[in-house]
Amino acid sequence: MSFMLGITPWPVVSALLWIILTVAALYLVRGTAHKTIQIAAQGLHRSFRIGSKAVSQSAKRLGERNRDVLLAAGREAKERIIEREFNRINETVRKDLANYSALHRSLSESIGRIEKDHQEAIDVPPDPPGWVKAVQAVAAMDSKDAGVHVGNILSDIHKSLIKAHKEAMAAYHVASAKRHHLLRHMRPDWRQIQQTLAAVGKNVDSLLSRSVTIDRLMQEYEDIVAGKDRAMSVLSSSSLVNFFVSAFVLVIAIGGAIINFSLIARPMAEMVGGTNFIGGFRMADIAALVIILVEISMGLFLMESLRITRLFPVIGALPDKTRVRMVYITFSLLFLLASVEAGLAYMREVLLQDELATSALLRGDIGPTATGEFLWITTAAQMGLGFILPFALTFVAIPLETFVHSLRTVVGLMAISLLRTLSLMLRLLGNLFLYLGVLFKQVYDLPLFVPLWLEERVAKKSANVVAPKRVRQ
Repeated sequence: MSFMLGITPWPVVSALLWIILTVAALYLVRGTAHKTIQIAAQGLHRSFRIGSKAVSQSAKRLGERNRDVLLAAGREAKERIIEREFNRINETVRKDLANYSALHRSLSESIGRIEKDHQEAIDVPPDPPGWVKAVQAVAAMDSKDAGVHVGNILSDIHKSLIKAHKEAMAAYHVASAKRHHLLRHMRPDWRQIQQTLAAVGKNVDSLLSRSVTIDRLMQEYEDIVAGKDRAMSVLSSSSLVNFFVSAFVLVIAIGGAIINFSLIARPMAEMVGGTNFIGGFRMADIAALVIILVEISMGLFLMESLRITRLFPVIGALPDKTRVRMVYITFSLLFLLASVEAGLAYMREVLLQDELATSALLRGDIGPTATGEFLWITTAAQMGLGFILPFALTFVAIPLETFVHSLRTVVGLMAISLLRTLSLMLRLLGNLFLYLGVLFKQVYDLPLFVPLWLEERVAKKSANVVAPKRVRQ
């Protein structure tokens, strides 16, 4: 700086001289500098724009792939539901049609018995009594011939009337009792017909409701196959819900596994040694963790063999006989492991009581130890947990399958959102560099305001001189 300011005896003049030379140099290379700045800004702008387009294309391809995966998963899940509904309908129809002949025969027999009893229960009017004709005959007799015999005849008629009335009433009571007996005999047949028809109506209503459900499922399945936007939105929201719910259930299962680990870690130290280490981890902890993982694996294989989950297609494709054998084998192994855990939980309680007794002996406490009459409650609780938790962890296969299938969709959606955000940022950076080029050109012209002003004045004067010449020409 002292050398630069010392080119003349006066530092101020030297500084002014350097400013003039710098401004002149900048003015002379102004066009080249502007082109350089513009080319650099446009190059960066185009580079970021190309990167943004590439990222957008990647997001688009990932979205199409995620759409295909989501539609395939939704189609598979819907096919399983539709297949289950058809199996239910098939079972209902098969059961009802198998009993249709017996049902028809039962109804026919009941109706035949009812018709027969109804015919027998018809009220037949009694025959007219014989004294009516006798009265007619008396009425037709001549009064001269009647004489004294009319009184006797009327007396006989009265007696006959009383006797006929008694006989008619007895016959009426007998007929009424027979009719009532027949009607009571018809009641079970009516009830049987009513129950049979009610069962048939219930089955028909069940089939109708399931047919409505199948129609709705088939409509949803057709929307999924067609790839409609409504089906995609429903599948996306369902996948997100399934992801978070299954993740919550898996967190609960992890808590159960931690409790199970704490139950068997301490007695495992007595079995495999508590001072042995593998890679910085205790051998007892590794052994307890292996037992828990084997139990979870047996639970997964059991669920796969029962065809509740479909994580391993090879197991689902096994013959039914082999698959049933695998169910028995995995359940037996799981039962044995649960029994082992119950024994280890009991051993843990025994070790705890031994430690408490040893501590009391070292302290010189001769009084009663903690082994009270209610000690069996904690022992039974620990053994129960050790036996039940392996079977509870078996059902982890269901949320695990849901989590795995929904994880693909969720990761895809997150990747698409990330790529779209990156594409937007690259586009913004490209535009930013383009405008920064314009800004740098303006900043470059700031020190050159004097020559630029003079250039503008000269250009205006030249334009004013050239304009009158053109007008005269």
